[in-house]
Amino acid sequence: MKKYIAPVILLLLACKANSQTIIQKDTVIENMINEVSKDSLLSYIQNLVNFGTRNTLSTQTSSTKGIGAARNYVLQKFQSFAKQSGGRLTAFIDTTTLQPDGRRVDRSIVLGNVVATLKGTNANDNRVLIISGHLDSRRTNVMDSVNDAPGADDDASGVAALIECARIMSKRSFSSTVIFVAVSGEEQGLLGSTFMAEKAKQNNWNVEAVLNNDIVGSNNSNETNIINNTQVRVFSEALSTEDTGRALQRIRFYGLENDGKSRQLARYVKETGERYVDNLEVKMIYRTDRYLRGGDHLPYIERGYAGVRITEANENFTHQHQDIRMENGIQYGDLVQYIDPEYLSKTTSLNLCSLANLAKAPSSPQQFEMDVKDLTNFSTLHWQKPAIGNAKGYYVLIRETTSSVWQKKIYTEQTEIKLPYSKDNYFFGVQAISDDGNESLAVVPTPSRN
Repeated sequence: MKKYIAPVILLLLACKANSQTIIQKDTVIENMINEVSKDSLLSYIQNLVNFGTRNTLSTQTSSTKGIGAARNYVLQKFQSFAKQSGGRLTAFIDTTTLQPDGRRVDRSIVLGNVVATLKGTNANDNRVLIISGHLDSRRTNVMDSVNDAPGADDDASGVAALIECARIMSKRSFSSTVIFVAVSGEEQGLLGSTFMAEKAKQNNWNVEAVLNNDIVGSNNSNETNIINNTQVRVFSEALSTEDTGRALQRIRFYGLENDGKSRQLARYVKETGERYVDNLEVKMIYRTDRYLRGGDHLPYIERGYAGVRITEANENFTHQHQDIRMENGIQYGDLVQYIDPEYLSKTTSLNLCSLANLAKAPSSPQQFEMDVKDLTNFSTLHWQKPAIGNAKGYYVLIRETTSSVWQKKIYTEQTEIKLPYSKDNYFFGVQAISDDGNESLAVVPTPSRN
């Protein structure tokens, strides 16, 4: 094992001697980010707002108003992008019939999610990445399906982000499959995302990540009057529904509460986003969602998938779930005039680079273990190559137990390493790296006495 120590120490000394931090970017992803168009994003939102209301209970027969017309508009955008994809992008409206539930569905309706699938080019790669936003909008009364509910930020902004990602990604090839879905029924109780997540579970989809975008296009808050377009929040849940029994005991004993699949995805979005998107700080929020709210990532988490919610840092509640009106000198309503195209282009780019980096990367290393059979101040780690994709090398990740983000990265082309860091004082992770430098999601080791 001594042969691994010297290269690590030399790397650490080199990093200390060189004060310049070099950020390596994939030029393909950089070019994709440069293609994000503020004008296109604003156009998508304006077209969605023009349908008056997109309430899930609204008309599905009009060509100019209601949820039906909005669904058809998004479908047409996806189908136009399919022409440039070489047959890899396909789109349709995935429907199911819902009966009255005594809560927020008062009559039988057809629920429709607009789904575009960009098929991966690697026949051996069954991974699926999902980007989601909700198509429906609401007024103060969630059952009002007739009067205008523009929903410019909540959540035409999220739908605009995924449409733009589909436009840009459809022109390129990726190893894994990416699904862009504008779901319906969010405001009626996460109905569309529940339908989609259950379909994924029943069909054994290998869903590696879900990026749910809900309210991502504005930058100011009421009450505090904060205006800031340089921050975005990523909400993530600590535990998975699969974390029960001995798995939960292991998490508690080793202090791995912040190393579940969704937290690792949140770290990945933060690191990747801040690498590629200028003047954007990704704030990880250690909560599943905000108080009194719930987003479309929840049905996926409940089925054991990794999912996060991306949302603006400063919410203005006079613009959410509000009838359009002027009251006490305050304009209420979720109107287009409150969208910040520059900010929306940043949150869109955050999604784009995260999806592309993941879609180009190998899967995570397998059988990652840490030797705990002896009391030592060194830590010995070993793993196996990923099941999907080729890894040119690996990043071994290190952070203190109180840190929310990985603090050190050590590159190796081996599948075993001995580090001068105590296993008692640090958390470790490992990522597989593609030839272009795209990292997999990180995994943490299982303690081993073998």
